[in-house]
Amino acid sequence: MPTIAYLANIFPLSVEPYVIDEVRELRKRGVTVIPCSALRTSGDLSSGLKHLIEETLYLEPLRWRLLLQATFLCIREFSRLKEFFCRALVKRRSTERRLPALVHTYLGAYYATALQRHRIEHIHVHHGYFGSWIAMVAARLLGIPFSITLHGSDLLVNAAYLDIKLRRCQFCVTISEFNRQHILTNYPGLDPSKIHVRRLGVDSRVRVARQAESRSQYSLVKMLAVGRLHKVKDHAFLVRACRMLKDRGLHFVCSIAGDGPERRSLEELIRDLHLDGEVRLLGKLPHHELDNQYEEADLLVLTSRSEGIPLALMEAMARGKIVLAPDITGIPELVVGGETGFLYQPGSRDDFVSRMELISRTRSSLDSLRRRAHEQVFQHFNREKNLAAFCELLSQSLRRGSSPISTAA
Repeated sequence: MPTIAYLANIFPLSVEPYVIDEVRELRKRGVTVIPCSALRTSGDLSSGLKHLIEETLYLEPLRWRLLLQATFLCIREFSRLKEFFCRALVKRRSTERRLPALVHTYLGAYYATALQRHRIEHIHVHHGYFGSWIAMVAARLLGIPFSITLHGSDLLVNAAYLDIKLRRCQFCVTISEFNRQHILTNYPGLDPSKIHVRRLGVDSRVRVARQAESRSQYSLVKMLAVGRLHKVKDHAFLVRACRMLKDRGLHFVCSIAGDGPERRSLEELIRDLHLDGEVRLLGKLPHHELDNQYEEADLLVLTSRSEGIPLALMEAMARGKIVLAPDITGIPELVVGGETGFLYQPGSRDDFVSRMELISRTRSSLDSLRRRAHEQVFQHFNREKNLAAFCELLSQSLRRGSSPISTAA
């Protein structure tokens, strides 16, 4: 039975259900999966996820015995690590990145030491952040392949050292064709056959929401936004757009589900713009309450500056809801403008507001768009199908066998 280590920066994490789904699906297929996490999970977890904490190999708290073994391993295998030390020290001028890369190289040796007794055949790491450097170093020391999944910000915003990670991985999974083309364009020389698109997905068997009774353009529009309150999600853009909608006489309520570091500034912005009656911050909601929000909403809106392909859009479209999202990255692969949803020009509140007014005027006649939205998710963003495709890709690499990774440039 093959054994792999599956590393995430933080595991388990309720906002990354796809990582948990992949671990479970691999196990169903007879793969022994050791979930690993660079950091301890924090925050509330549902009771159904808490058992995963006990199964997870955490790098922290660091143990003295493994620290000593990792130190000796670095000394003994320095020739195999030389490339990584040189990459951190010589080829990158920013000291802001240099020290973390050195620390993560050492943590890679620590991780390899912790995994030795498990006879790992492959390491898969989710996201291209610091955990991917740790996985790359550990795989080199263990003489096994590693692979990586890239989403959005880890590729488009914070792509530190991604060139060497892509060069050294056995294969890379990414969630959109946009991302794949971005990789091939910005990292020339890579073998295109090692970059695979495996989309995320949601449960497409969810019941399609019943269309509300026909209403006039003057009736209340119920908007829903779902996402962490973080600057990259740009909920401030949404709040300011709501002020414009109110000034233009649109009757609406905008509910924002999620929590995060931007909550206080958003509360102040809502008060300053006198939108207390229109914009509601719901906080982080349990799954059943979020389902109710999807059910009640007329449409889901997204205002992020950077994204992969958000699960919130898929969840809404699976329910036959109208969606409005920025025309960025891989989103148009899910939201086909005017066919399965609506797109607006990124950063343009005027265009966002114009699209909202159009949706408000025509929503009673958008049944065919709602049906196509559901069909789009069922065909291309189906969790069951896409999990199977990801697991088959990883299984193929295991069947080919684990061979040491060349240290040649």
